[in-house]
Amino acid sequence: MEVGQKFPLTIKRLGINGEGVGFYKRNVVFVKGAIPGEEVTVKLTKVSPKFAEAEILAIRKASEFRQEAPCPVYSECGGCQLQHMTYDAQLMNKRDIVVQAFEKYAKEIGQTAEIRPTIGMDNPWHYRNKSQFQVRKEGKRVYAGLFAEGTNQLLNINDCLVQHPVTSKITVATRKILQKLNIPIYDGKTLNGLVRTIVVRTGMRSGETQVCLVTTRRELPHKEELIERIKKIDPSIVSITQNVNREKTSLIFGPETFILDGKEAIHEKLGEFAFDLSTRAFFQLNPEQTVHLYNEIKKAAALTGKENVVDAYCGVGTIGMWLAEGAREVRGMDNVDEAIADAKYNARTNDNLQHVRFFPGSADKWLFRWSKEDYRPDVICVDPPRTGLEPGFIRTVLKIKPKRFVYTSCNPSTLARDLKELSKSYNVEYIQPVDMFPQTAQVECVVKLTLKK
Repeated sequence: MEVGQKFPLTIKRLGINGEGVGFYKRNVVFVKGAIPGEEVTVKLTKVSPKFAEAEILAIRKASEFRQEAPCPVYSECGGCQLQHMTYDAQLMNKRDIVVQAFEKYAKEIGQTAEIRPTIGMDNPWHYRNKSQFQVRKEGKRVYAGLFAEGTNQLLNINDCLVQHPVTSKITVATRKILQKLNIPIYDGKTLNGLVRTIVVRTGMRSGETQVCLVTTRRELPHKEELIERIKKIDPSIVSITQNVNREKTSLIFGPETFILDGKEAIHEKLGEFAFDLSTRAFFQLNPEQTVHLYNEIKKAAALTGKENVVDAYCGVGTIGMWLAEGAREVRGMDNVDEAIADAKYNARTNDNLQHVRFFPGSADKWLFRWSKEDYRPDVICVDPPRTGLEPGFIRTVLKIKPKRFVYTSCNPSTLARDLKELSKSYNVEYIQPVDMFPQTAQVECVVKLTLKK
């Protein structure tokens, strides 16, 4: 195979990044925008020893699940990968992405464990409660949006269809105010300028919104007029902050945050729990679906009120708090000190959580230490980063052997790898995919494991 080669291809499956997967002379070919079951003519754009990439020249036989993507910049943006596919088909194919991961990394588990249908949303649009749009200037015009996939070209986005509408409205109005007041805009090439990013987060249930301007320095020209104009954009705005990020980095936030107007944090609820969210605080981007995810974790934990529960990789403590009602005690731990501080605050500000405690440090360190003190949890819940569980943590779990282990994962490949190790002592009862990010190829899973007898 060589770049530029053209040939017909039948698409067999969906790849982990949302591309169609076909086979040409036993070679794997990834085709962006293709749907399983389609027959297409493609042209190779990249060839490597293990796989090739191709673009569609023509669709010879279209899938019944193909639709016109409603977003005008869908093909350029890359933020969503599956808008060209009906939502029912997205849910089916996300389950298949999980199936493929187990076929590749843990075949026996994939053959024996129940992989359930994906839990989706009633309305899979406008679900994200937070936007982080980069700001740039061309001539006199200020743009705010996302970079086109694989480029440094900023796409001006007025209405992102997966963002809550108020975040789009406020972002567009704020960039127009920056343009009107002629406030210097950051230049990604020269690194000159001031305003880098507009961050907007809204409370889906509280109706409170926070606007943050990320800048290269603290000095802000026309500051008072800027604040007054932003306040008038929408009555939901109760907090305006400024974050300073002086570094040449892809990270959004820097270490310093200042309140320009209103409150330090917005208020939000998740289920029966209340949270105060400051500018940099982590919170789930899809609160509606998070409730479904956490309820699945609660079902898998099967608590009776007598269990000691460990919430490893606990973040700001939301899962541990969700399980608290059914537990005798909950202990959470995380390597990020700021997350533990937020978790402790969240536990203090919600009633009846005196039996929930959080500890800074690694999960395997605390489990090992507690085992020496004759504390062994009945249930361990984990929600690790995409890289999965640390080998030392898995070894500790296999040594102390809690009765149940609930694994929440955002990466089917590392999930399958880790479950293969855990299956030495545990039965994988079922795998429940949950669609946290409709229109994208991402899929979350909740897995119930029980100790072998």
